[in-house]
Amino acid sequence: MKNKKAILILLIILNIMVLMGQVYPAGAPPFARLINIIFLVGSLFFFISSIGKKRN
Repeated sequence: MKNKKAILILLIILNIMVLMGQVYPAGAPPFARLINIIFLVGSLFFFISSIGKKRN
C-alpha cells in the first residue's frame, strides 16, 4: 500500500510539472518533453496495473 501511495505522489508531482508547462510554456524547463513522456507512460502503467489487480 505504501508503494502505491508513493507512485501516486510521484505522478501528482509530474502532473503539476506538465500542467505548469502547458499554462506557462515560456517557463517550461528544457527537459519538459521528457517529463511529459515519463508522466504519460507512468500513468498508463499505473492504471493498467490497477485494473489488473481489481479483476483478480
